[in-house]
Amino acid sequence: MEYNKLPISIPEQVEKLKQRGLLFDNESKAEHYLSNISYYRLRAYTYPFQDNINPDHPFIKKVTFEQVIQLYVFDRQLRLLLFNAIEKIEIALRNQIIYHYAMEHGSHWHLKKELYNNPQFFRDHIDSLQKEIDRSSEAFIKHYKNTYTNPQEPPCWMSLEVTSMGLLSKIFSNLKKDETKQKVASYFGVKNADLLVNWMFCFSILRNTCAHHARVWNRRLPVISLPKKTTYSYANNKNIYTNKLYSYVCNIEYLLNIISPDHGFKNNFLQLIDGCPLLQEKEMGFPNNWKDEEFWKRQI
Repeated sequence: MEYNKLPISIPEQVEKLKQRGLLFDNESKAEHYLSNISYYRLRAYTYPFQDNINPDHPFIKKVTFEQVIQLYVFDRQLRLLLFNAIEKIEIALRNQIIYHYAMEHGSHWHLKKELYNNPQFFRDHIDSLQKEIDRSSEAFIKHYKNTYTNPQEPPCWMSLEVTSMGLLSKIFSNLKKDETKQKVASYFGVKNADLLVNWMFCFSILRNTCAHHARVWNRRLPVISLPKKTTYSYANNKNIYTNKLYSYVCNIEYLLNIISPDHGFKNNFLQLIDGCPLLQEKEMGFPNNWKDEEFWKRQI
């Protein structure tokens, strides 16, 4: 099937949305928004309110363009909040992995193939790590290369400091299950290292979603595991969707309580959700009465 849709001007975009049933308080202001935010990007925020089986995509709910913009701005604020939280988690996870394995297996443990399950994955991951090291402009990487010749590769606390969260997640996943791996998981109050492996993978996906300015609201995410037992307080995780944002946020809040007990994520998150446009909490997997749980009570 050949794609034959033609580009349309911004006034035509407004007219098209009007024909589909979207309401406007100020068409001139809407044209200004569409000059800076693409029609196609905003389509992700109008989609749930339209009949998408019908080729004309008529609106089936009374929604204004201004409400769609409010939802877009809410999603942007949500991305920034999540990105900041995941940064703290990523740094803590990275440090705990480096620390425990270095103490047990030395400065270059990440290069010891006997620690890993899958030899091919190990080779692929080390190749990827080498590329990230070579691309790095960090002063400590340059200093090592200019100072030391054996081993050629920097120690784990340098090499793994410059790797992406996604690659770090893959490396950790491929490490054999042993006492060292469990020590990392135990620091974060979980009983099974496989749970932490899943969290690292899922957080890397969410982090990249936020970093690339993609929609977080109403997105279906990879299934994230929920703990059955934790060392520290956790939310009621029964009957919730594990591929929606709420389950991710529960795990983020749990880890931040360990990493940074005085963090402001919970209060900032609750304040943001209080202003969520168009009553969209359900679309993100939030259960009824979730704010009544002790886990989600505001910090004073």
